[in-house]
Amino acid sequence: MLKIFFLIFMAGGIPVAVAMAGASLAYILVSGSLPPFVVIHRMVSGIDSFPLLAVPFFILAGNLMNNAGITTRIYNFALALVGWLKGGLGHVNVLGSVIFAGMSGTAIADAAGLGTIEIKAMKEHGYSTEFAVGVTAASATLGPIIPPSLPFVIYGMMANVSVGALFLAGILPGALLAILMMLTVAYFAHRNGWGGDVKFSSTRFFKAMCELAVVIGWPLLIWLLVSKLGTPPQLTVFAGLASLFVLDRIFKFEALLPIMTPVLLIGGMSTGLFTPTEGAIAACVWAMILGFAWYKTLSWKMFVKVCLDTIETTSTVLFIVAAASIFGWMLTATGVTTDIASWVLGFTKEAWVFLLLANLLMLFVGCFLEPTAAITILVPILLPIATQLGVDPIHFGLVMVLNLMIGLLHPPMGMVLFVLARVAGLSFERTTMAILPWLIPLLLALVVITYVPSLVLWLPKMFF
Repeated sequence: MLKIFFLIFMAGGIPVAVAMAGASLAYILVSGSLPPFVVIHRMVSGIDSFPLLAVPFFILAGNLMNNAGITTRIYNFALALVGWLKGGLGHVNVLGSVIFAGMSGTAIADAAGLGTIEIKAMKEHGYSTEFAVGVTAASATLGPIIPPSLPFVIYGMMANVSVGALFLAGILPGALLAILMMLTVAYFAHRNGWGGDVKFSSTRFFKAMCELAVVIGWPLLIWLLVSKLGTPPQLTVFAGLASLFVLDRIFKFEALLPIMTPVLLIGGMSTGLFTPTEGAIAACVWAMILGFAWYKTLSWKMFVKVCLDTIETTSTVLFIVAAASIFGWMLTATGVTTDIASWVLGFTKEAWVFLLLANLLMLFVGCFLEPTAAITILVPILLPIATQLGVDPIHFGLVMVLNLMIGLLHPPMGMVLFVLARVAGLSFERTTMAILPWLIPLLLALVVITYVPSLVLWLPKMFF
């Protein structure tokens, strides 16, 4: 009966969060098994979680980076590094998304932030609007895979697994996705005879490589000083941060400090310096330092607007989580999850078959539900089955999030589709067709991530 109420509400066009809470309340009223106030109690309990505090802070950090002109710096850095390659702006698009993914944590922020700059630049350089939209949409899926990631925070809370381990698990799959997308850009460039979009400048390229060397070498130097020489960790990190600002001032780097954001977050969480929730606060502080004090591109008026936008987005996300909490609890209480598990386990006891079926289900669900709602509904149903079949919860989390990110590129509910259609001035239908070729590298990466769990679990096992 609970499922019937939910389907009726969804068929009536009611928002998914209201449909979940409404179906639960309707079931309780009809069955008379529980007092109605249980709905409110479970919804409040569902968001009374310390890890969920990371949600508003990561949203705020992404909005601050987006509104402080930092996206332009990231774009210029990527342009210097790969813009001279064949199909250069396509490579810039992917590389820019890799860097911005370490700040925003959401695909929609990536598409709306960098996408606006990238699509305009690609059209001005003669690329078709469809190609520009396709590569922007595909690269936007990197946002929730490369840490930090809002879907990982939601999944970690629902599945009761370490959010820090999930963040680490996303690094290598994110790199795989980026490589496959850049290979796809290279294929289109070779087929269409495209050249580079900017003239190769040894000075700019060398400067960008120096920035990259600092980003890679800085954490290694800190690790050597702390672990091998025994210097005080807090003092070493503080001195290291000061040295970054000195280097940036001397050499006038394009995007050194913004690129350091994911390094600082992952380094702090993997060394135990702070939790993912505290890391989200640290990301906000870092973004405010860069916007207000260093680059001076953020005003107090803009900051107030960013905070209001963050409140609006956070309230939407947390209402979905609260509604899904009571719905998931009702699914468990009424035995729906047990029945589904029994049916699946009766059909197959092979993990690879289950993963295949789960992928098909999640790809389908991702076409109709927003990722947060889909995670909160699917985790109570699918994770117990995955655990029984020996699938690692962290590995399954990566598979689930990637499936739902691909769903953002699909009609009828793909939010990235709507954002890019508006940004590029394309019809919804043309935007959908533009994205179709880019599903090939995404689905190929999904197959590898699904059936090569060591790619996902290697880094988490090293640190956790």
